[in-house]
Amino acid sequence: MGQFSKSAILALVSVTSALLGFGCGKHEETSPAGQTSPASDSAGETTLTGAGATFPAPLYQQWFQEYKAKTGVAINYQPIGSGGGIKNITAKAVDFGASDAPMNESEMRSAPGILHIPTVAGAVCVSYNTPGVPPHIHLTGGVIAAIYLGAVKTWNDPAISVLNPSVSLPATPIIACHRSDGSGTTNIFTNYLAEISPAWVTSVGAGKSVKWPNGLGGKGNAGVAQLLQQNTGSIGYVELAYAVQNKINFADVQNAKGNFIAPSVEATTAAASGVILPADFRKVITNTSDPKGYPITGFTFLLVYPDTKPEVKKFLLWAMADGQKDAASLYYAPLPPAIQEKAVAEINGMK
Repeated sequence: MGQFSKSAILALVSVTSALLGFGCGKHEETSPAGQTSPASDSAGETTLTGAGATFPAPLYQQWFQEYKAKTGVAINYQPIGSGGGIKNITAKAVDFGASDAPMNESEMRSAPGILHIPTVAGAVCVSYNTPGVPPHIHLTGGVIAAIYLGAVKTWNDPAISVLNPSVSLPATPIIACHRSDGSGTTNIFTNYLAEISPAWVTSVGAGKSVKWPNGLGGKGNAGVAQLLQQNTGSIGYVELAYAVQNKINFADVQNAKGNFIAPSVEATTAAASGVILPADFRKVITNTSDPKGYPITGFTFLLVYPDTKPEVKKFLLWAMADGQKDAASLYYAPLPPAIQEKAVAEINGMK
């Protein structure tokens, strides 16, 4: 399939935003009320249900539209956050879950046999809305952690200024924005900070939900994007598609080789290509050692049981083949060939 127009992608992000709604405040995981997994609707149309990550939602919505046009199978997906996706597939309330965070050992024990199928990789942007701060300022993981810990409080703090000597930064107070729901995007972001900053490990740690020291919370990637748009001086983390389509500036982040890298499909591909995943695919791939790789990068997964419906297995195989062609135009990186081949073998081995 050819390149999609930016207006088409924006429409997808807008659909995702409408489905999520925007919210601030305490941690919340929403389950599809009364959700079941019908094989067909009243008209005889096959329908599958899924729920979970907002990170890949713009791509998934495109996939589901294409797949219905090709096969007649409708897929009802609710982008409620990775935590909600894990909760719903564990309860078998949906045909598949979606998460950017691999399930932990406790979660795996509650869902015996569940499989993680990687679909694409994506970049988590450190985005900001501050007049006087141009696009692509340089930030390190240590400075980002210090901002979220409340140690760096203004945009002209020496910790930021020394990384951007040619930029006249304003004294605007920094407002740190984060996710309020159980989030795989948060898992990627906090795992990265935990790898870089000992202070972050001690004070906050990593996971889908953490106790944030300060700032504002929004539900979903779309909710954080809206917080950024509404609050001058704000900084937050969102998947690349949400930053690009909402025209929110983002930083170039220093990687493990000392290079400042802008989030892009190419830099995400570089970060993902050198990764060796374990047999069950459950690995966080932040802080790449590739000199051209963007360091806040992660795979996103569909969560299924081995005895899932034949229609789910057919969709997964389609996603590994035709679906990969849509990824780059929607700001995601297709799976590296070795991981794609391994994922196909996993799917073919399902009952």
